Amino acid sequence: MEFNIAVLAGDGIGPEVMDSALEVFHKVTANSTHTFKLTKANVGGAAIDVEGEALPASTLSLCENSDAILFGSVGGPKWENLPADKQPERAALLPLRKHFELFANLRPAIIYPELKDASPLRSDLVKNGLDILILRELTGDVYFGQPKGRSGSGMEEEAFDTMKYKRYEIERIAKIAFEAARKRKKIVHSIDKANVLTTMVLWREVVTEVHKAYSDVTLHHQYVDNASMQLIKNPSQFDVVLCPNMFGDILSDEASQITGSIGMLASASMGAPESRWGKPGYSFGLYEPSGGSAPDIAGKGIANPVAQILSMAMMLRYSFKMEAEAVRVESAVRSVISAGARTSDLLMGNPNAKSVNTKEITQLIVNQL
Repeated sequence: MEFNIAVLAGDGIGPEVMDSALEVFHKVTANSTHTFKLTKANVGGAAIDVEGEALPASTLSLCENSDAILFGSVGGPKWENLPADKQPERAALLPLRKHFELFANLRPAIIYPELKDASPLRSDLVKNGLDILILRELTGDVYFGQPKGRSGSGMEEEAFDTMKYKRYEIERIAKIAFEAARKRKKIVHSIDKANVLTTMVLWREVVTEVHKAYSDVTLHHQYVDNASMQLIKNPSQFDVVLCPNMFGDILSDEASQITGSIGMLASASMGAPESRWGKPGYSFGLYEPSGGSAPDIAGKGIANPVAQILSMAMMLRYSFKMEAEAVRVESAVRSVISAGARTSDLLMGNPNAKSVNTKEITQLIVNQL
């Protein structure tokens, strides 16, 4: 097969960690029977500076004619004074998700046993490691619900967003959660706020109905406030965590912090299998690290590239059906971490670890391959 990949590095540390991911990509695919064409394009603040908008028509066209998008990060202080709807995050990433109907966001939150000291949780809670899959609905909820806006003036001025879900939107993400659980520990925690929000009453009802076809999977309903506490108190109870958009955004960031560093967490944003994007029989997706652009360390060469590298591995798995290559990358990362290499964000609690920079840890991973 011949595959096209849109490479959108973006802002801040995006270009640095993207270079690392591409170096690992070229190594692991060197002997593949597939061929790949990687095309870079501007997005986010970098695109605003050059082309005047965060998601230029040329970048969107490139993505439409690609089989996957490998995304870096966007945003930073330089563009914070722009109108809200022109800022990189809102004007680039959210439109990409909506345009390509990428409704399912998969965020593995993994603590390697070797990194338990980097976690802010007590060691007895994570001594055996941790492996949670946060499954976040990505194209509904208050982020996209209409109407939204501002009106009035003075003391009567108000702002409003609309939390809204349709039945089919809940059904499709719930099915993905139960299918994923079948390949793991067969446990799903569905997160809602059904005791307060009407939208979440529907969410709970529909998830319960979908569960009837998955009797081999255990379903737990949990209010979001309790879930946020339980992630800290007893994280090992979770396997697949099914979340509406806003709650998933918050809980996945919380989960990333209990792993020790957001620089370790990858993500994949996927659409329906029958999507019109990408090649028939393959899954179009957008793959990005869970962290941000980290402008405070951009250009210093110390950023942790592992999340970007693991996002690339998810691309191999989900968009190109290259499971063996994905496992090789993940195993290489584990081996390097097990051997004691740590970027600066992972040094907490382990002063004897070997401190390495972005290029050094990338080379160690390449060497493992």
